[in-house]
Amino acid sequence: MNLTLKVWRQKDASSAGKMVTYPAQNISPDMSFLEMIDVVNEGLVKKGEEPIAFDHDCREGICGMCSMFINGRPHGPKQGITTCQLHMRSFKDGDTISIEPWRAKAFPVVKDLVVDRSAFDRIIQAGGYVSVNTGVTIDANAIPIAKDIADEAFDAATCIGCGACVAACKNASAMLFLSAKVSQLALLPQGQVERDKRVERMIDQMEDEGFGSCTNTGACSAECPKEIGQHHIARLNREFITAKISSSNK
Repeated sequence: MNLTLKVWRQKDASSAGKMVTYPAQNISPDMSFLEMIDVVNEGLVKKGEEPIAFDHDCREGICGMCSMFINGRPHGPKQGITTCQLHMRSFKDGDTISIEPWRAKAFPVVKDLVVDRSAFDRIIQAGGYVSVNTGVTIDANAIPIAKDIADEAFDAATCIGCGACVAACKNASAMLFLSAKVSQLALLPQGQVERDKRVERMIDQMEDEGFGSCTNTGACSAECPKEIGQHHIARLNREFITAKISSSNK
């Protein structure tokens, strides 16, 4: 396959960026999207040019690092996969592919396709944890949890924090990410100690980071590689309202 890439190149956060065109030649349809970029970068290095900077780690759809806007969609044209799981057979010989970083105030560009997503880390630090007693390890089966609740918590816990929800949202909202993190803990008995404080602190931190408001367009769930549903946002709202009522009555 021979392709044309239009890639966003930006030296650093303070520099102006632009789209630069590169040929991607002799690409195997069985390559992953990241492997294709590796091949292009090898060619750039051989010519003495700066390779395209992009985030990656596990390349197995687990870590959420491979954040790219491909032809106007987070992680590309396929549903329920990350960029590293996208293969070149999803494109046609001769195609032109546009590749950009996430676009959000809270995700400033570091270089080229790399953005700073440490805002997510700070949201987790604000309340995404549970109290645990150190000492003897407690058997995981010691606290019975109904299967439907365990399944729902696991569904929320599949969030990999890639930021596709933010990139897809017209307001750059982080509500789907936050709701997944709140849901998985609110549903389980281990998460009850900090339940009220958690949701208030995490929402406050989200607003401080500069994420936009949710207007329920559903774009976040549609582009989420783990297909996390909108009902988690509804749960987040209930948790927040309940926490506010509880704190006002104290």
